[in-house]
Amino acid sequence: MSDIETARIAQNPRFKELVHERTRFGWTLTILMLLVYFGFIGLIAFDKSLLALKIGSATTSLGLILGVAVIVFAFILTGIYVQRANGRFDELTAALKRDLGR
Repeated sequence: MSDIETARIAQNPRFKELVHERTRFGWTLTILMLLVYFGFIGLIAFDKSLLALKIGSATTSLGLILGVAVIVFAFILTGIYVQRANGRFDELTAALKRDLGR
């Protein structure tokens, strides 16, 4: 790909929209994951007694449930990103290709 073609793509409004949406969405999901993860780590550091509370059976604690919830939350965020990438981002990419005549 030539420099002229690259510059033409970079100046396209649809390309700018795609980059802006992907960046904003990626940072939003990143911040959510960091809040959940560091919130859990904060509980471990500052309130161990809360995480030691027994839930249900004698072997299950709140800490175990929250730890699994952090992992499940990461899977959910991944699914949300894949859904957006296969929907909105693919639509924007197809529109960009149409604009560029590809």
